[in-house]
Amino acid sequence: MRQDQDPGLSGPGLAVAEPGELLVGYLRWYREALRRKLAGLGEEQLRTPLAATGWAPLALVQHLGWMEHRWLRWGLRAEQVDARPPGGLVAEWRVDRPTADIWATYDAQTAAADEILDGLAPWTALATRAAVGGRFTRPDTAPPLSRILVHLLQEYARHLGHLDIARQLLDGHTGE
Repeated sequence: MRQDQDPGLSGPGLAVAEPGELLVGYLRWYREALRRKLAGLGEEQLRTPLAATGWAPLALVQHLGWMEHRWLRWGLRAEQVDARPPGGLVAEWRVDRPTADIWATYDAQTAAADEILDGLAPWTALATRAAVGGRFTRPDTAPPLSRILVHLLQEYARHLGHLDIARQLLDGHTGE
């Protein structure tokens, strides 16, 4: 545990108070939590869909990477990129590539997201609206960066809760 971290408070250090830094700090904490929650699972456990959920734990890795890609590259930046993998939503939740490739794709997607976010620091731009032309086709539907970051956090929080349940079903390990 970091010295500036309270054992009862997860996320960025206690001294982090600036809203943008706090939001991005939690996003990065959730990414680390994803890795922690999957650590120790065997290849079969990572790749096999659970009957109770219909998805394999590695499918969440794919989904969360594509979710960041959609909201930051296609959404905030309006980059002309695919919103989903070839095969669409079904492919996003299907685990049919080697585990190392899935993690490499996730790492590339989150690195691209970090490059965008780091370029916006020192967070004077939380009210900046997403560009038009990618995910958002009209200025009145383009959300501000702050809203996008909150959406990313709720996606991670929700899915990591799902992963806690999946992990408990797989090997009895309970979440944080």
